[in-house]
Amino acid sequence: MLLFMAILLPIFLAVVIPFAYRSIKSIHTGWFVLLAPVLLFLFYLRFLSPIQQGEAQLASVSWVPSLDFNFDIHIDGLSLLFSLLITGIGSLVVLYSIFYLDKTKEKLGNFYVYLLMFMSAMLGVVQFDHTIALYFFWELTSISSFLLIAYWYKKDASRFGALKSMMITVTGGLMMLVGFLILYVLTGTYSIRETIAQVDTIVDAPLFTVAIVLVLLGAFTKSAQFPFYIWLPDAMEAPTPVSAYLHSATMVKAGLYLVARFTPVFAFSEVWVWLVTGIGLLTLFWGSFFAVKQTDLKGILAFSTVSQLGLIMSLLGLGGFAYLVTGSAVETFTFATFAAIFHLFNHATFKGSLFMVAGIVDHETGTRDIRKLGGLMSLMPVTFTVAMIGSLSMAGLPPFNGFLSKEMFLEAVLSLLEADVTMMTIAYLVPLVAWVASVFTFIYSIYFVWYTFMGTRKEEELPKAPHEAPIGMLISPVVLASLVVIVFFIPNVIGDWLVKPATAAIQSTTYTTAADIDFYIKAWHGWDSPALWLTVGVVVVGFLLYKFLPKWQPIYSKWPEKFTLNRGYDTLMDGSLNWNRALSDRFMTGSIRDYLVYMFAGMAILGITTLFTQGGFAISTDNLAPIRLFEVVLTIILIGSVMAILITWSRLTAVIALGSVGYTVALFYVIFKAPDLALTQLVIETISVALFLTAFYHLPKLDKYYKGKEDNRFRFGNFLISVAVGLTVTLIGISAYSQRQLTSISEFYKETVYTEAGGGNIVNVILVDYRGFDTLFEIGVLMIASIGIISMIKLRLQKKKKGAVTNEVE
Repeated sequence: MLLFMAILLPIFLAVVIPFAYRSIKSIHTGWFVLLAPVLLFLFYLRFLSPIQQGEAQLASVSWVPSLDFNFDIHIDGLSLLFSLLITGIGSLVVLYSIFYLDKTKEKLGNFYVYLLMFMSAMLGVVQFDHTIALYFFWELTSISSFLLIAYWYKKDASRFGALKSMMITVTGGLMMLVGFLILYVLTGTYSIRETIAQVDTIVDAPLFTVAIVLVLLGAFTKSAQFPFYIWLPDAMEAPTPVSAYLHSATMVKAGLYLVARFTPVFAFSEVWVWLVTGIGLLTLFWGSFFAVKQTDLKGILAFSTVSQLGLIMSLLGLGGFAYLVTGSAVETFTFATFAAIFHLFNHATFKGSLFMVAGIVDHETGTRDIRKLGGLMSLMPVTFTVAMIGSLSMAGLPPFNGFLSKEMFLEAVLSLLEADVTMMTIAYLVPLVAWVASVFTFIYSIYFVWYTFMGTRKEEELPKAPHEAPIGMLISPVVLASLVVIVFFIPNVIGDWLVKPATAAIQSTTYTTAADIDFYIKAWHGWDSPALWLTVGVVVVGFLLYKFLPKWQPIYSKWPEKFTLNRGYDTLMDGSLNWNRALSDRFMTGSIRDYLVYMFAGMAILGITTLFTQGGFAISTDNLAPIRLFEVVLTIILIGSVMAILITWSRLTAVIALGSVGYTVALFYVIFKAPDLALTQLVIETISVALFLTAFYHLPKLDKYYKGKEDNRFRFGNFLISVAVGLTVTLIGISAYSQRQLTSISEFYKETVYTEAGGGNIVNVILVDYRGFDTLFEIGVLMIASIGIISMIKLRLQKKKKGAVTNEVE
């Protein structure tokens, strides 16, 4: 229960934040919010030791037992790593936001409510073992991130970016949900652990590949993989603390978590490992190549995030090969998973610090346009130092943690050549693409820090006089930059306590506990290390390309704008909007008659089609009761009354004929020995006729010669639909009578109405007990209608009184 409460703690705190914001103006609201991530970070730290020894933490809270929906929590090495990132980076982000967001100008109540809601959602995603619960919190991250990105909602760019991110990620989430439901159909369980246990029995199922593709769509859209990455640059319109939190450690890594979590389920399929590896590498190259084109600091970081996510995704894909090979190759590929987890941690540290640097530069100079920046090193020495550490780590240079994981990445892609896997032609391309992407990674890292802090200062182009940020704003980026350096010198502390348990969770068929993994992180592999020489090549070629950047950077402008993915998204959205508008104009006429036509036509088509395509129609003349004379007479009266309603031009005749239909039906109830129904029908019919006669003067006239006549012309389409509806009901009635396979429900009522409900009148017990909620809501509807009628009567009386007073005055 404590684990469950820990997930919900941020949401609980979010309830009181608006009151604190309004009541305590003198204290920045962020100080109250900071308590939640700090306490949670300390709470999750206590699980490091047991999980490192292979003792997973479990908890379960019942949700909808009848549907097997439970909140099953399972914290293993992978969940714990993400939980610590969510709460640890979250603490630093909240601290940073206290100094970044002005307490007098910003709507901090809204901001921190959204942030806390997002924090709970992310914790739910990485801790729940139930796929439907995972999906619930997955979409909660989409909603809360939408609110965070649109925080400055008066800006068109903020609204556009928020909508774009939600449209893409929610669509992917729905695809993922369908994949989860397919898994449930195949396994009969929503539990991820139980699904893993049954993987041998479902791997050959035809729907298994479909589930793979659908789940990957959810992961790729969330983690901004090609071609879905287009939402990420537009999401940079969010406040910088949001960017630092969502795009360095949390939201975009949810897709990586999903791939890692379902690797034991899907990695037995080559479709999974090649899709993850291929899309990851393509995203790595695409993001790094286009990062150099950007001129906005956060734009550069957005594309760099895309490329880094692609790098981690490709490593997770390579790690999946461990499920397809045997012998020494298994260890080769599990090393890729180890490298992926290590780089995931490193990326959170150096990218978080760089986002905060971008925010500081924007905060203290008034712009993020790199063309207006330069020469800030002497004015902002601390910020420059943090930016240099983060950028060089991102470029993969020593002595920073990014160098270690970048070397491991290069080793992993080279190991693909040594393994006996299919599609070896493509396998040769993997190291090449990885190396080229690493070159561009080096270029945009140097581009980010050099163009901002080096060169000539352009103070005349800056909206504000630049100066160093206040100490409070520097604490968080300095802490993260310090981690970047510390991890380089003691990498195996992180490796033993965080990376190995997470790797054991992903490679569950190879390792039982973290102690079984004997990988160790080293900064020096010797002169004969291929990865070392690849890194040297990255630095040399990258430096030369950076040196001549102004010569070749214009090639980006050669690509036609109309062929970009963003233009494709805009065209799709505009087309959908126009199509829906045309559809609405065509069918949403405002006429209730048209809407009834749609409903009845749909009911008839679905009913008749289902009856005859699913073999539901049957006819049986067994056990038919004899038709007596008065039943024939009543039927003739019933049909005659209905026909009279249709052909008469007299309102009075129509009302009488309608009443005749109702009373005839009541007589049928009497004949078939249903006195309760007959009594109810008689009362309702009497009230209806009385109401019609009361409002007789105001009813529309049916005389075709009346000037404002209703259009009562015969319409063949309406006639056809009415016949189809009558035919549908008749066929269903005949089929239902002919196929009595179950005992009538009336027998159940007879047996239980007294013993279970303590009543003697079946109809009354059904209304107040068996359909109690239904009746309650009906009463609610009647109450609302009554209040409306009373209000209208009072308004009318008030108008009359005012009119009378006015006349007296005159």
